[in-house]
Amino acid sequence: MRCPFCGSEDTQVKDSRPADDGAAIRRRRFCAACGNRFTTFERVQLRDLVVVKSDGRRMPFDREKLVRSISVALRKRSVDEDRLERIVNGIQRRLELENESEVTTHRIGEVVMETLKDVDEVAYVRFASVYRNFREAKDFQAFLGSMDNDN
Repeated sequence: MRCPFCGSEDTQVKDSRPADDGAAIRRRRFCAACGNRFTTFERVQLRDLVVVKSDGRRMPFDREKLVRSISVALRKRSVDEDRLERIVNGIQRRLELENESEVTTHRIGEVVMETLKDVDEVAYVRFASVYRNFREAKDFQAFLGSMDNDN
């Protein structure tokens, strides 16, 4: 494993333990070259997902991009890092279990919204405002009105 600080490949595992209720292994590593410590996670990947963008381009699924977008929606909300990790794991697993190796950005957005609706309504609205490209206050009003109708 390459060190994220100096790029050296001379790193050692100092500690391994289960994470995410046994769905991953958390490893603490030490870099012999620069002395820094860092954490890596090892997870089961059921299939390689390819994301189909709205313009037709195809790109490999980027878990970190999913983490970043959900983190932005959850910023300053009472959801800790472990819960965020479980949320992302659940979304990724759900996408991998669908019978397609290609998944559209639309499908990913819908799965994220379904998940966030059950986790935190404010994060759900934040994510929806970016995902559905709200431009004016009336877009928020219409969306919030549709939330009231769903309940």
